[in-house]
Parts: sequence; C-alpha cells; structure tokens
Amino acid sequence: MTTQTWLTQEAADRLASELATLESTGRAEIIKKIETARAEGDLKENGGYHAAREEQGKMEARIRQLKHMLEHSHIGAPPAGESGFVGAGMVITADIGGDEMKFLLGSREIASGDLDVYSEKSPLGAAVLGAKIGDTVTYTAPSGREIKVAILEAEFYQ
Repeated sequence: MTTQTWLTQEAADRLASELATLESTGRAEIIKKIETARAEGDLKENGGYHAAREEQGKMEARIRQLKHMLEHSHIGAPPAGESGFVGAGMVITADIGGDEMKFLLGSREIASGDLDVYSEKSPLGAAVLGAKIGDTVTYTAPSGREIKVAILEAEFYQ
C-alpha cells in the first residue's frame, strides 16, 4: 500500500517559512562563521572551523529534507476514504497492550503540541493503517514482542 504524507496548511506554511530562513539568513550566517574560523589559521587544529562545517552540513541536510517534504506531500485534509478505516492524517485512539493511547498517524511535521506521532511506515503505524474501528491488530515491537492494538476511534487531525 502506497502511503502519502499529508500536511495541514499551517504545517506547510511553517515548514516553508523555516526553509526560506535557512536558505537565506541561515546560509549567510554559516558562511560568515566558516570565514571567521578559517581566518584564525591552521585548519587541521581549528575546532571552530570544523564545528561550523559540521553545522553547515546539518543545515544543508535539513534544507534537503524540507524541500523533499514540501515537494512530495499533499497539503490539506486527506480525502475521506471509507468511513471507519484508519488512514494517514488521522488521530487514533487505541488500546495498546492494555494502555489507552492517542496518537497521530502521519508526519511529525504536521503535529503541534504534545501529541505523539507515528509514521505510517513505523511498526505501529503499518499495523493500524487500513484497519477498521473496532479491529484488533498486532505489531512486532523493537524488542521482538508481539503487541495487540485495538482501534477504538479514528478522526482526521484538525
């Protein structure tokens, strides 16, 4: 089953703003740090230079991640599929191994607040994706243990 990443308009706007900041002022600040550190002399033993280059690498990776996410995601509410089925962009209430838990199925970038987020590709996410409300599914935890998950509710994230 092919999964789609859904972003709310608010999340897409927030990510686009972060991308614009990183591409403009973020890059300019890193270049300035690298030039300042380079002017200090021997690059082999220049901790400031190496730290700035590492920071630059992390920032460029985040820029690539944001561009990919914004180019390959759908913005808005996921299409209403068959009623009662779990899909991406939904807040799921489930009984997981005896404990009731509420989480968002989708991208961490969508959520605001303290709601737990599970990707549709995670073991838990893959297990509940497509299940009906009332179903009990199982998934294998990283420890190797099989865990039962009873789907109690599913509603689109607002």
